[in-house]
Amino acid sequence: MKKRYIFRATLWLVVLSTLTSCGTWSNAQSVPTTVVSSTTTTLVETGISASGQRSGPSAQASQLKLLELGFWLADPNGKFDDTTTQAVMAFQKYFQLRPTGNINGATAYLLERMSIPATAITKEGTLAEVDKTRQLLFLVQDGITTYVMNASTGDDRAYEEPDGNTPGVMIKGTAVTPVGSFKIDRERPDGWWIGDLGQIYRPKYFSGGVAIHGSMSVPAYPASHGCVRVTVKAMDFIWDNEILPRGTEVLVYGEIS
Repeated sequence: MKKRYIFRATLWLVVLSTLTSCGTWSNAQSVPTTVVSSTTTTLVETGISASGQRSGPSAQASQLKLLELGFWLADPNGKFDDTTTQAVMAFQKYFQLRPTGNINGATAYLLERMSIPATAITKEGTLAEVDKTRQLLFLVQDGITTYVMNASTGDDRAYEEPDGNTPGVMIKGTAVTPVGSFKIDRERPDGWWIGDLGQIYRPKYFSGGVAIHGSMSVPAYPASHGCVRVTVKAMDFIWDNEILPRGTEVLVYGEIS
């Protein structure tokens, strides 16, 4: 997978010359700062800059732009929280940058200049799209992509682990998120649930025991037993806004590498 996101140095040099069933990309110059003269020299951040994960005005500018482009986060208040990290990772994945969750030079450069919102491949209907290649979840309403979220699907590895609901029993399988078109057929609305392979938060099942659900661990790479992980706050947002009710299509495509 690492190979897919190798930073294309030559391309960026040219640009710069002109200016991750359930139980768990790049450097470019930053935006210049403005110097305010006084008895002492003070640097004041204006707009989006390569600010890492620091909270402050630049983080807030980045949050507002991420929301404008469709990448979900909880609150554009300037505090670089976990949902902001997730939104930055989603942005980086979408534009094939290394998904660090940090606003580095290349991320700041693109974020400041992009104006067209992120889009799913679907241009009609209301559904969820799961892109396994980029590890992203797209939420589509009446053909319009409303939100993009960082996600973590199955890692395609064989596993053998204890059954969380049946002591003494081992479960064997392969951590695959199935590809195809499905529908959400059952759900659990309240809190955490003990699945056979671990705890899951407010799941919406679409293929047997495979669900979109909240998790405390949503890395930039495939890491689940087959489910589609998003953050707990993202799952609360989905439930609180009545997104993905029963019967909603879930389209899964792509492959991990």
